[in-house]
Amino acid sequence: MPRPQRVLIVSVLVVLVALILCLVPAASAQEPSSDPLQVSPTPMRSVAPPPTDAAAESLEQRGDELRAEKLYLDAADYYRAALQKKPESAVLYNKLGIDDLLLRRFPPAKKDFEHALKIDRGYADACNNLGVVFYIEKKYGKAISRYEQAIRLRDDAASFYSNLGAAYFSKKDFEKSVLAYSKALQLDPDVFDRSSRSGVAAQMSKPEDRAHYDYVVARLYAKMGQADRSLEYLRKALEEGYKDIDAVYKDQEFLSLRKDPRFVELMNARPVPIS
Repeated sequence: MPRPQRVLIVSVLVVLVALILCLVPAASAQEPSSDPLQVSPTPMRSVAPPPTDAAAESLEQRGDELRAEKLYLDAADYYRAALQKKPESAVLYNKLGIDDLLLRRFPPAKKDFEHALKIDRGYADACNNLGVVFYIEKKYGKAISRYEQAIRLRDDAASFYSNLGAAYFSKKDFEKSVLAYSKALQLDPDVFDRSSRSGVAAQMSKPEDRAHYDYVVARLYAKMGQADRSLEYLRKALEEGYKDIDAVYKDQEFLSLRKDPRFVELMNARPVPIS
């Protein structure tokens, strides 16, 4: 066989061998991955979807129950299903807004509260809740405007005044803050315990602001003669490192409390600030 033909045949064979090797699965020659990637499943609802034949009132009640169980996604489904049957319900939009707030979906919550107010301009709760959205967004001026509007609509809600006090406090307007807090305490002596649990005070961005807040609350409770609660918040202010804590010996609100042995013990112990 002539040499050029032999060279051509060898070249063809080389190409065929290369093609065959390409067809062999690469995984067979490799060790299995020790850390395989897996796509997470889509989050599932915890309960059955809202029945299409249920009345709006029944759907709303079920939504309330699910929200109480902290099943917020399911609750939202039931509120929306109820709204399909009662599209002009300001109460349902307000409840859906609260649910969105709990899910930290702030833009939808804002729209829900605005929709509730569009239906019912005199809805004090929706007005206050819209103020909460602005407060979370640190738009304190808008929050104050909404809280004051809610108070004009209903002036017997301690939470409205407490929220107003928090907004003024965040703006460093401590005089107006104390006035609002004082009114809140007059209406409900337990209002600060509830607002603390719900995280309102936690919105304060700086530790020194939170410490100052606790000192102001301690002073308000002392003024009302509630020594136990005053001492509780005074301890919090100490633990959070309130720098002007020695003002407790000058502020007139603490005059009676300074005679309490527990006050003396607390101030002598001076709890170490918690970082």
